[in-house]
Amino acid sequence: MPNPYYAGPVTDHFDGERFFVPGTASDKSRADLLRWRREGGRAVWPRQAPSPFQDLPPVRSDGMRVTLIGHASFLIQLAGINILVDPVWSDRAGPLGLLGLRRVNHPGVVFADLRPIDVVLVTHKHYDHLDMATLRRVWRGHRPRFVTRLGNDTIIRRAARIAEITALDWGQSVDIGPGIVAHLQPCRHWSARGLRDRRMALWGAFVITSLAGTIYHVGDTGFGDGEHFADIAVRFGPTDLAILPIGAYEPRWFMQAQHMDPDEAVQGFALCQPRNAVGHHCRTFQFNNE
Repeated sequence: MPNPYYAGPVTDHFDGERFFVPGTASDKSRADLLRWRREGGRAVWPRQAPSPFQDLPPVRSDGMRVTLIGHASFLIQLAGINILVDPVWSDRAGPLGLLGLRRVNHPGVVFADLRPIDVVLVTHKHYDHLDMATLRRVWRGHRPRFVTRLGNDTIIRRAARIAEITALDWGQSVDIGPGIVAHLQPCRHWSARGLRDRRMALWGAFVITSLAGTIYHVGDTGFGDGEHFADIAVRFGPTDLAILPIGAYEPRWFMQAQHMDPDEAVQGFALCQPRNAVGHHCRTFQFNNE
């Protein structure tokens, strides 16, 4: 199957058809999937677990203000601009908003209470990170710029046909506001929206630098040898905030290559040396056993 999202030169993490993490194999077989389902061990979640907290963000912030919307969605207000990361306001994480897992926790900001959104960052194309219904709502109401990775722009274009969409590779950077730069960094994950497009669009993390501070945001990643965390400290120094995923990690034999458990998240925190950290990817959609 030709890649429907991206056509570009072969690199050390793109073979001409699919992206990959050098030196690792994250794909699981159908037999692995059946084994996971057969072994059971899935925790019982409530149908609803609403948070008592709701935020009403200010219009702007000259400093750094970060609000967890839910799962992997954040509102970052930084040095005068408003940034949404992986926004999902839909009730389900799946195709057409009709399939997939239903959320048990309401968004921490009512959509109507969003302040003007300048930039949307999308880490990868899994449905719990790239939600077409939400992107359409954000585009219609705010007309933001979109920044993502190679191949994901093709999907986002369906939701925001005339938007400015920047799609970059690992190691590339782009200005997203006065003195504010988004740096696209590697991580250990994969991507798919169907049965035949596995790893055909790139995934990754963001480092956002500004005079108001530096944020390291990881949408999804396995820990691996921790090298990608240590590299952040070397390249950018101690960041002010690391936003790290802790969820969808059980059973470990099945999930370790692409998701961190709490112990690995603490190790990643120690390696990238942030002053503060926020965990995410939990308590909204139950993708795995924990």
